[in-house]
Amino acid sequence: MFKTAVMTLSVAIGLSLAYTAQAATDVTYLLPAPPNSPAFAPWIIAKQQGYYSSKALNVTFIAAKGGVDVAKQIGAGNAMIGGAIGDTPIVVRANGIPVRNVAVLGAGGVTMIATNADENINSVKDLKGKTLTVMSYSDTTYYALLASLRKAGLEKTDVNVQAAGPAGVWQLFAARKSSAMAGVPDWVTDSQEAGLNVKLIPQDQIFESMAQSIMASDDAIANHPEIIGGIVQATVRGMRDIISDPHAAAITFAKAVPAYAGKEEQLEKTFKLYVEHVYANQTVPGHIDPQRLDKVRQFYVSEGIVNKEPKLEDLYTNQFIDTPTTAAK
Repeated sequence: MFKTAVMTLSVAIGLSLAYTAQAATDVTYLLPAPPNSPAFAPWIIAKQQGYYSSKALNVTFIAAKGGVDVAKQIGAGNAMIGGAIGDTPIVVRANGIPVRNVAVLGAGGVTMIATNADENINSVKDLKGKTLTVMSYSDTTYYALLASLRKAGLEKTDVNVQAAGPAGVWQLFAARKSSAMAGVPDWVTDSQEAGLNVKLIPQDQIFESMAQSIMASDDAIANHPEIIGGIVQATVRGMRDIISDPHAAAITFAKAVPAYAGKEEQLEKTFKLYVEHVYANQTVPGHIDPQRLDKVRQFYVSEGIVNKEPKLEDLYTNQFIDTPTTAAK
């Protein structure tokens, strides 16, 4: 009887483990650039720390060609969820692509305009006639740059904008082959580590675009809310880790991305930039501010960056943020 009981228990445990393994849902998450970038630390840390698996999600990251491409792929049904900048649904929804923000990681804008300090560029207006690098012409940081130029009374023809890819965007800048760069904080520290004396154009001159967002298709939100909610809650938890302890977050990220082993100090500097300029002042982590989103929408329309005004309610939902469950995590 004892042997039989042990065998029965062993089989039960085996079946239980097998069921647990099968219960994890495979999810493809599209990122606008390669996932080894510190810009995606909340996602990488969430996976490294098991926050996704705790939601029974097996997440695989795949790089697309910028935030707009992420939105197009989601809209086409090639994935149900992905990341970009909070502005992105404004651009694509006007073209009938059914995606919306389900979370925004921070109350600030993620786009920075960094300049070569030796060239004494003190304002956006000083960029006239200069060469700037961006990741791609389909990434939302490019649209944020265009909006910043328009805000300063410049047209895109007043500058020479070069799309250089996720590495070339800062490498050309660091090599002094461009006078400025529009990009995310980690490219700023990359340039500094390469020996360039970097000067940031004051944020009040930069168009108030939004932070990185998690986007999902209307179909996924309606039919797979448990998956979308799980991704949102786990990723926001990763961001909160960075806010609470950038040093520990840098160590965790370096474990997940071995190429950064020994570069924890640089990572910590990058994370502090995010905490100060991007993640800061968000009362509820992940919450989308409709008023800010509306201001961004109005600016994009008034300046002709998009030719059709999408409905504000079609651009976002806070249903995965404004819940007791999320607040408690």
